Amino acid sequence: MNKLIDYTSSVLNGMVAVAGSKSESNRLLILQQFYPNLKLENLSNSDDTQHLQEALNSDKEVVDIGHAGTAMRFLTAYFAVAENREVVLTGSHRMQNRPIKILVDALQSLGADITYEDKEGYPPLRIKGKKITQQKVQIQGNVSSQYISALLLIAPSLQNGLELELLGDITSIPYIKMTLALLQQLDVQTHWEGNKITIQSKKHIENKTVIVESDWSSASYFYSLVALGKSGNIELTSYKKDSLQGDIALVEIYKHFGVPTTFKEHSIELEKQTEASILPLQIDLINSPDLAQTIAVTCFGLGIACDLTGLHTLKIKETDRLVALENELSKLGADISVTDKSLHLKASSTINKNISIATYDDHRMAMAFAPLALKVPLEIEDANVVTKSFTSFWKDFDKVLV
Repeated sequence: MNKLIDYTSSVLNGMVAVAGSKSESNRLLILQQFYPNLKLENLSNSDDTQHLQEALNSDKEVVDIGHAGTAMRFLTAYFAVAENREVVLTGSHRMQNRPIKILVDALQSLGADITYEDKEGYPPLRIKGKKITQQKVQIQGNVSSQYISALLLIAPSLQNGLELELLGDITSIPYIKMTLALLQQLDVQTHWEGNKITIQSKKHIENKTVIVESDWSSASYFYSLVALGKSGNIELTSYKKDSLQGDIALVEIYKHFGVPTTFKEHSIELEKQTEASILPLQIDLINSPDLAQTIAVTCFGLGIACDLTGLHTLKIKETDRLVALENELSKLGADISVTDKSLHLKASSTINKNISIATYDDHRMAMAFAPLALKVPLEIEDANVVTKSFTSFWKDFDKVLV
């Protein structure tokens, strides 16, 4: 379904209850398999989380997780230690072209029984769950933090725990810290020093309830709305200052666009209080790459130049997000160039109207470009792709655009 959107006459005002973080939810759902007396509240209602729940509850031999990249990585590790279970783990055409060899190699070095059904290094995977007693493993730290988190999530279930050595530079560190913090909430002992992370084995936990914080990535699109609007006030629940999510970096980044954040007891308030800086934005997003699309569109909409670096992981997401941004922003009139790890946008004063934005099966392309409709009418292709991470996205936008 394509969606024509025109917010050019809209005023921003309202409150939105944002669903739980997909990143936290998916980690906790894996941990709940090892600790059944863990209760979870405010889970994400995203497609990715629903796919993960369905996979965990399935007794089928073939488990298809569609486009859900997080589910693919986490389930590869989970099924490797699910004793007496054999599955073929597969996904969409795009998923079958997203690399997973680094994670599989690490699991195989621990003794996991995983083979490729088709192309070497890519799903689908045949996984025969077994008891793993080896405890030392190495993995590249600069490709995907999800590979690292996948290993950390199964670590306490292993007979001897896990000693994980990270090779090279480490990317998306906040996501690794999130995984460790969630383990610590369950009283699992963890230690990270230098390039080594140690997780102690833990077979049981006391009854515990964890309330998932709302998703900061989802909040980014409302930050962009406020930045691109002339005035307005939006309140979002439920957020906290001591968030585990790296995308809380929004709070500092969007000050550049004249949008301060006011923290309330269980919510944040966004209000356009000053004009955006006309100075170019130069920022390294290695710890929060999921914000890149939103920030690039905000800069373009405000006529601000930007240089965004630390984006190498965007090449292996739902689509090549750097190429996708270059294609779609160029159609709108942007002077933009990308490398395999950075994006460079020059300041511009005009935005082409009535452009149809391709979304490339990528939820974040649809959501990142939507706020630009405050400036010009747009068409968003395959608008329902947003359900991958934010099921009520369009409905919630309507709530605050009056």
